Amino acid sequence: MFAFSIKDLIDILLVAYLLYQTYRLMKDSGSINIFTGILILLGIWVIVSQVVEMRLVGAILDKLISVGALALIVLFQDDIRKFLVQLGSHKKLGSFFRYLSGNRHEKTDRSAIMPIVMACLSMSKGKVGALIVIEKSMPLNDIIRTGDIIDANVNQRLIENIFFKNSPLHDGAMVIRNKRIEAAGCILPVSHDMDIPKELGLRHRAAMGISQETDAMAVIVSEETGGISVAYKGQFHLQLNAEELERMLTKAD
Repeated sequence: MFAFSIKDLIDILLVAYLLYQTYRLMKDSGSINIFTGILILLGIWVIVSQVVEMRLVGAILDKLISVGALALIVLFQDDIRKFLVQLGSHKKLGSFFRYLSGNRHEKTDRSAIMPIVMACLSMSKGKVGALIVIEKSMPLNDIIRTGDIIDANVNQRLIENIFFKNSPLHDGAMVIRNKRIEAAGCILPVSHDMDIPKELGLRHRAAMGISQETDAMAVIVSEETGGISVAYKGQFHLQLNAEELERMLTKAD
């Protein structure tokens, strides 16, 4: 008689979680059709080798599956690395380890937020384009290395000077880490999402790209309209006023 235990339930939940995370990984990388094809191939493999018990076809599919697994690892190494980084820097896991080590997550300091808000408002009035990325739990070392190290306190005048139209760093992105301006003139991954409105330019696509690949928050000031927007967790928040921008920057999750 079949006995269903707690261990079996945990086993099913773990498999479901792994499949869901794999689905998200493939969807974010635009490879959802490959994910569907893999599921179909796995289904055929199980039917042929376990249900119908066709030995020859089953043996061929066994070899194909084993070789295909290595091929997928090579093909999606960047996406797998991203998934592992996200897993290791997951907010709840990080809070748990900080609790064990006796450290507490530091509350958002309004004094580090207001210079960003005021600088964005000033640049918005003058239609000065800007792109500011605020690092959260996932480190942005690869992005920082593409720019020039600043390592300065968050300051309204400094932000405005960096994005001044004649500044050599105004075309790149600024990265803020631990309440300090870490680097400027950084290069961000550009999103090729077809759902992004056509009227949004390269800055918005770069902001969306970093928000899709990391948990960072990107603030954009449009050079054409002066509008202030935020890209966070793969979503745009457009045409923000000062209060809305401050609320977005101080949100905990």
